[in-house]
Amino acid sequence: MVVVAMPFFLGLTNVGLIISPLYPRMEYAKANFPPDPYGFTQEERLELALVAVDYLQRRAPAEEVIYLLEEQVIPGTNTPLYNEREIQHMIDVKHVTDRLGQVRLAAAAFVLLGLAILLWNPPTRREAYRAILHGGISTTLILLFLALFILLAWSVFFVQFHELLFPPDSWMFYMGDSLIRLFPEKFWFDLGVILSVGTLLEGVLVAAVGYWLLRRDWLKGDQAQT
Repeated sequence: MVVVAMPFFLGLTNVGLIISPLYPRMEYAKANFPPDPYGFTQEERLELALVAVDYLQRRAPAEEVIYLLEEQVIPGTNTPLYNEREIQHMIDVKHVTDRLGQVRLAAAAFVLLGLAILLWNPPTRREAYRAILHGGISTTLILLFLALFILLAWSVFFVQFHELLFPPDSWMFYMGDSLIRLFPEKFWFDLGVILSVGTLLEGVLVAAVGYWLLRRDWLKGDQAQT
């Protein structure tokens, strides 16, 4: 269970961490981040995007906090920022992120409780070390595949990701729609790279820790026999 849950635990923890004001601040500050062709300044983009982040971070159900987005208007006008399709998509997005948060908690419970049980009993500690090693290796292999997929076939990955999580065509918008203006493709490409590469490196680190613990245990066993 520890080995199977480890990739979900590491990957979804990173997802939870990146849904924060820090990521849009960092992204909009990049010199190569594409400007909005319809007139939003980067400052306006950031201000509007931070409301979306706040919405996703709320613990209340999407239907109770969607008013945060429904009340937004295009700067300098009384025109709603998002149309009905965009609002419905953002409700879908929060449903998905909330479910992923639940999966993250379950994966954390499997990893932490499983390791605690194995480590508590001396005869099974070596199994705990193996679980850490194999969990790190499985995470590394999965994320290596995803990182290569993103780098080599981003468009295919982007489409398949959305088709898997959202109703067909519900996530497709016009270039002039606010969701595209605020969150262009580069926003999501960079996010995908950060999540995949970051989790891959975490997998390597976890595997290294597991290997070190297992090797240390073997050496202790050899010394005890001699």
